[in-house]
Formats: sequence, structure tokens, C-alpha cells
Amino acid sequence: MWQRFSVYDVRVIGHYLGVLLSFFSLTMAIPFLVGVLLGEWEPASRYLLAAGISLIIGSALRLLRVQPGRLDHQQALAVTGLSWIVLAFAAAIPLAMSGHYGSYLDALLEATSGLTTTGVSIVIDIEHMSYADNMWRFVMHFIGGLGLIVVALSLGLFGKATSGLYSSEGRSEHVLPNIVNTVRLIMGISLVVVGGATVILLVFCLIAGFTPLAAFFNSLWVSISAFMTGGFAPTSQSLGYYHSYALEVVCMVLMLTGAVSFALFIKASKGETESFFRDFEIRAGFFWLIIATIALMCSLCVSGGFSDLLSLLRRGVFMVVSASTTTGFQNVTNNQLTTVFSSGALLVLAMVMAVGGSSGSTAGGIKFARLGLIAKSIVATVKETLAPKSARVSVTYYHLGRKVLTTDEAKAAMTVTALYIIAFVLGSLVGIAHGYDAVSAIFESVAMASNGGLSSGIVTHGMPASLEVVYIVEMWAGRLEFVTLIALIVKLVTSLKPVRAVGR
Repeated sequence: MWQRFSVYDVRVIGHYLGVLLSFFSLTMAIPFLVGVLLGEWEPASRYLLAAGISLIIGSALRLLRVQPGRLDHQQALAVTGLSWIVLAFAAAIPLAMSGHYGSYLDALLEATSGLTTTGVSIVIDIEHMSYADNMWRFVMHFIGGLGLIVVALSLGLFGKATSGLYSSEGRSEHVLPNIVNTVRLIMGISLVVVGGATVILLVFCLIAGFTPLAAFFNSLWVSISAFMTGGFAPTSQSLGYYHSYALEVVCMVLMLTGAVSFALFIKASKGETESFFRDFEIRAGFFWLIIATIALMCSLCVSGGFSDLLSLLRRGVFMVVSASTTTGFQNVTNNQLTTVFSSGALLVLAMVMAVGGSSGSTAGGIKFARLGLIAKSIVATVKETLAPKSARVSVTYYHLGRKVLTTDEAKAAMTVTALYIIAFVLGSLVGIAHGYDAVSAIFESVAMASNGGLSSGIVTHGMPASLEVVYIVEMWAGRLEFVTLIALIVKLVTSLKPVRAVGR
């Protein structure tokens, strides 16, 4: 049963939010140093100011509880739920002062998109954005892709308060028995993959004629965005700017790798390839990609927007991979996406974004695991109906070992899936109410709630502020997979409910 927030709860939650905010202020040293080294003094001064503000507020919050103890489940949910939006407000400060956003709300949408790895952008004149500001956008992707709590736990910022926070961010798979060692291993793998991809893409950029400085930063940023399934790009044309099929192939490999559970990735690296290929998420994802690609190709063939088969395959396969991993990269222009891609093609991409990638990965969406468990639950129901009353029906599946489907697992999967669908529908209705056509409104709502990042053009400079707020909430809720957010709201509402006086 949910209890009210006590003064003690508020102090504990405030303390841990302060710890996160203090740490977050230190990450602003990265764009600050980039600005200083490249002589971008104005951007560097903004990040110094924003870091100072965040550090002061974070330090003040940390004083709310001098000796923090273990967090209970409800406190952990509150810390996790609030941390994503609190840090987004802090991250938006230097962006809002850059002159590349129409308002602080625009900068907040960009910061939320960056931290939740949605990747939809509302920046003005990105081609003339400073290296420091661009670096900050991709630092947010790296931190958000791994998970704010995962990064904090890997650095030991929370002391003994680990398990509750780790699971409250939607993670339950422990690669190692110790949670801190697990998150450090995840961090190490990410650094190795991003570093290796940066070297490969650096060669491509140098061959294409980029200056060494531009080649390095473009390679680093694209590598981070691809593996973290983020979607930000340093140009307004996304990956279409590079006109490189080789770069697109590397990015597709990175996106698919990022959409695979870290637990499976580690097992495969240890030689346990059987666990990888037998996993029901991997199998489901493989067949889903084939079906989605065929459906998109058929839709694009009917529209006749591409001149040859090779161009059709290149654009179609890339867009399916980008959508299914909820990255949001494009190798087509925004005009092509809204004119050449038919309504059917957009709806196919929306369905792919809605499903998303694997659980325990950097991808968003409903996740293959949940849909697989729901399908298994349906099978179990049918078997129970057909079986004799005395028979005991059990359904198994293979995910990091053979498991038996339980009622609780099936119920949890159905609940979260239903919440995603409700969010898609509500966001679509809000978009339609603002005057946008139904297909575009559905596409945009699914992209926001699934953290998919592809945009039909609704998210742009000058969009209605009320719709902007709805999309920010959708991105936030989708990244928390709704359960944490709903639990936080219930807790707050319970706390605000007036207490009845009891007579003697």
C-alpha cells in the first residue's frame, strides 16, 4: 500500500537528486574543455555558468540528508523518475543561452530528447553550432543511453543504495552477481565499441575530405549516437549529409548492436553463442526486421518515389533498422520522408518504432521481450482451454537460459504494453487537436513515446508550446517505461491528499 511522502522521504530523495545533479554538473566540463581548447570562449563560459548553477543546487540538496542510508523501493522509484526531468532542466540551461533555440522550452525539449535518446531535434541553424554545444548534445546521448542511474552506480556515487535504483530504471538483467560490477562492465563495453567505431568512421571522413578536426568530432558523435540508439546528428541532413554507403553500413551495425541486450552481448563475447542465437528476443527481432523491411519495400514500390532498386533497398533497409532500434537516423531528406514515403510506409515505420529493440539494451519502445511474453501467454491460455482440467500447462521460453512463463511476468508485460499504446493514442489525439493530419500525428506520437526520434515534421521551431510539453512528457514517460512514472505520480497524489481529522 502506498504511504505518504514523509519529511524523511523528501530529505532522502532530495539528497540523492543532489548527488546526481552534482555529478551532472561535472559532465559539463567536457563541452567546457572542448570550447576552451578550440577557442570557443562564449560557449565555454555558458557551460561554466551552467555547471556552477547545477553544482550549487546539487550541493544544497545533498545537505538535506547528511548520512544517507539504503533506499526503499518507493524512494528509489521517486529518485529515478525525478532525476530524468531534473537533469533535463539543468542540461537545457547552456543550450537555451546559445541562440540556437527559440525559447527555454525548445532547449528543454532538446535536452529531454538527448537524455532519453529520442534524438528528435528542434535546433536552429545546426550547421553553425559550436563544437562545444554539439559535444554537449552527444554527451547527453552517452549518459542517457547507458542510463543516468547506471552511470552513477558505475562511479559508486550511491554507496550501498544499488539494487533498488538499478531495477527502478527498467533494468533487471545482472550480467555479474554484483550490480556495481555489472554496470561497470556495461560502461566498459560501451567505451570500447564507441572508440573502435570512431576510428573506423574517422578513416571514412578523412577519405571524404573532412579536415582532421571535423573528421574526429563527426566520427565520435555519429558513433555515440548510433550505438546509444540516440539519433542526434551534427547536421540538419542527418546521415544523408555524408553520402557514404560504407558509413551507413557501419552505423547499421552499431545500431543493431546497441539494440541487443548487454547481457547477451557479453555472453556472446565469452563464446556462449548458443545463448545468443537461441534467445527468443533475437529470433523475434530477426523475423520482425524481415517482415517490416518487406512491408516497407512494398509500400515504397507502390509510391514510386525511388528511381532504381538499389536506391530503394539502401534507403528502405536503413530506415527500417533506424526505426526498429529507435535511433532516428535518416538517409533520406525530411521532404522525402513526408512526400515520397506514403502513408502506409510511415505507418510501417511507426509500428517498427513502437516495438523497439531488446530489453536491457539502449533501445526504446515496447521491447521484443514484452511482446514475446504476451504471445507466450496467449499460447498458454489456449493450451489451458484445450487441455483437460487435471492437466498442468506450462509455457517455457529461452532468455539467458530456459525459463517458465509466470503469471506475474505476463501481467507486467501486458500492463506496460497497454500503457505504451495508451500514450501513443493520447499523443496522437493531441496532435490531431492541434490541426495536424492523423498519419503525421500518429507517427510523431509513437516516435516520442518510444524514443524513436524520426519526425514527420511536426517537431520544429515554432511548433505549439502545448504540444511541445506533451511530447516532452511522452519522451520522459517512455524512457521510464511508464511504471516508474505512474508509481511516482500515485505517490505524489497520495501525499497531497488531505488528512481527515479524527475526533476524540
